Amino acid sequence: MKHSEQYRTHRVGWLRAAVLGANDGIVSTASLIVGVAAADSSRSGILVAGVAGLVAGAMSMAAGEYVSVSSQADTERADLERERKELAADPAHEHAELAAIYVARGLDAGLASQVATQLTAKDALGAHARDELGISDTLSARPVQAAFASAGTFAVGAALPLLLVLVVPGNALVWTVSGSSLFFLALLGALAARAGGSPVGTSVARVTFWGALAMALTAGVGALFGATV
Repeated sequence: MKHSEQYRTHRVGWLRAAVLGANDGIVSTASLIVGVAAADSSRSGILVAGVAGLVAGAMSMAAGEYVSVSSQADTERADLERERKELAADPAHEHAELAAIYVARGLDAGLASQVATQLTAKDALGAHARDELGISDTLSARPVQAAFASAGTFAVGAALPLLLVLVVPGNALVWTVSGSSLFFLALLGALAARAGGSPVGTSVARVTFWGALAMALTAGVGALFGATV
């Protein structure tokens, strides 16, 4: 029978990295632009700061995601190797361990033992990885995918407020970049919520609140240093 229900768990890995990258790109670059603009810097100075922030941020996101997710992948591989050795050394104990997991989930002992036997015969390591270790193909770590998704979406997110520097008059830059960036963040929150199947309002409120706070703080710092330098 064809499975017609649509779930979104398979999107967790790349969606998390993409949302994190785009959100960070918008927030960090817009905050940087607002802070530098609030210090009465020239348009060229603001533009250089924004471009530098885009490049540095994208590379930082890629490196951070790759290192972080690689560490997760290393842990998963180590656990799988340990499980492989345990299966080879003491299969009876591993069978009992797997059956106990199914009993804890609600099966009676006899049926749990049968399920463990059949799953072990088909793919012993896969059964233990999924049901004992919680590792599956859907949720397994993918460092390269996470790095590219995060860096690419960071660059896209950072480009949005950066483009405004080229077209908006200097005296309106702080408010225009702030307002537009909050709009971009709200749109990102809505798109992420739709892709992940979560409530749109909660997602939008979350990203816009933290974005507004970041820009307000950096604007304050820029204005303070601009007045004292």
